[in-house]
Amino acid sequence: MSETHRGLIEAMAKMQPAMMQGMMARDPDVAWICAMIPHHRGAIDMARAALRGASDAESRKMAEDTIKMQEEEIAKLEAWVSRYAARENRTGSTPRP
Repeated sequence: MSETHRGLIEAMAKMQPAMMQGMMARDPDVAWICAMIPHHRGAIDMARAALRGASDAESRKMAEDTIKMQEEEIAKLEAWVSRYAARENRTGSTPRP
């Protein structure tokens, strides 16, 4: 098995439990966002694994683009969680990720 394949498998194995934990939040908005953050992190890990073995220029470019886009998405999702938590804390309830 190649280093790339090992990296892809490890990324999937790491992502799944974190996604499931995120989906356990009581609030549906929190649940889907807290599941998507590790999903996007998994995509980054997979793209990095792909870069270790990719020889095709287009494949490498897609992996590089994936990393950039997923990092941007994670920042948006994490910003939402921060805003949501602040809003909920003002009303006296605490979001349950």
